[in-house]
Amino acid sequence: MSLNRSEKQAVIDEVTGLAAKAQTLVLAEYRGITVADMTRLRSQARDKGVTLSVLKNTLARRAVAGSAFEVVSDQMTGPLIYGFSTDAVAAAKVVSDFAKTNDKLVIRGGAFGGKTLDVNGVKQLANIPSKEVLLAQVCGLLMSPISRTAVVLGALAAKKGGGEADAPAAAEPVAA
Repeated sequence: MSLNRSEKQAVIDEVTGLAAKAQTLVLAEYRGITVADMTRLRSQARDKGVTLSVLKNTLARRAVAGSAFEVVSDQMTGPLIYGFSTDAVAAAKVVSDFAKTNDKLVIRGGAFGGKTLDVNGVKQLANIPSKEVLLAQVCGLLMSPISRTAVVLGALAAKKGGGEADAPAAAEPVAA
């Protein structure tokens, strides 16, 4: 069923809005995937804040024209699913993780920061830990020297504490 001109424009406007907010676009070929698997993929994507869309490639090319994702317009051929995400790694992670368990989903490429990503680039982007994990790692790195210093100071205080306890006791009788 073909879309009329106003419906096509509505799709283009919607995808242009997605592209304007997104940091990452991942393209994957979905030929041969069952409806149940596609539903599971969409559910996983929604949970991670990724918008997955099956679009006509000509409409997708028009929608990303002038955006940071225009660099992948030459890759927009065949039956593709488009994954947009505002989180830099979410779309790549969702599609890559699903492709590991379902060989029918074939990653074709993507774009991040105005640069084209090949299949390996998408997989590398997917391997980057989430923002929360990275923040926890940074906090751990910042806390490590502080905690080591506290342990050393605690050990010194304990060592001196044993010697100081005897010294004030000896000093008291002299003062009295």
